Amino acid sequence: MGEHRARLDSSARDGVPAHVTVLYPFLPSAEIGPEVLAELSRLFAVVPRFSFTLDQVRWFGESVVWLGPSDESPFKALTSLAVAAYPSCPPYRGAHADVLPHLTIGHLGGPAGLRAAADAVRPLLPITTEATEVTLMAGPPPGRSGPPGQWRTVASFPLG
Repeated sequence: MGEHRARLDSSARDGVPAHVTVLYPFLPSAEIGPEVLAELSRLFAVVPRFSFTLDQVRWFGESVVWLGPSDESPFKALTSLAVAAYPSCPPYRGAHADVLPHLTIGHLGGPAGLRAAADAVRPLLPITTEATEVTLMAGPPPGRSGPPGQWRTVASFPLG
């Protein structure tokens, strides 16, 4: 799947590993100091690590292909926890009534390229793994781009 993300997902090109987003956008980098990091550590430490299975190839329209978990509830719980702690940071700026946990395969390359990637990934499913931490990454402000590889890990917070 990595080869498809590298080709079809701009976030992969920017240094973001395969992931299921908890909360985006978050605070601007200048506002993320020791107090915020300590609060996030406490927040996620009470959430038990959990196993999950990605078993669905799904689409947002015809422009984004992604993998979906068989059980969305642990991811939605993480998002709800983060939003409750940071209500000024609604997921995707409140653009979507329901935030669907997903791992993006791609959004570039046009419908034919995305369909080919979906067809190539489907036989690899299900993928079962464990969520053990939440990683905070920082990059450019939403809507701005720059040179590839500009995202960086700020901190990781182990789940309980």
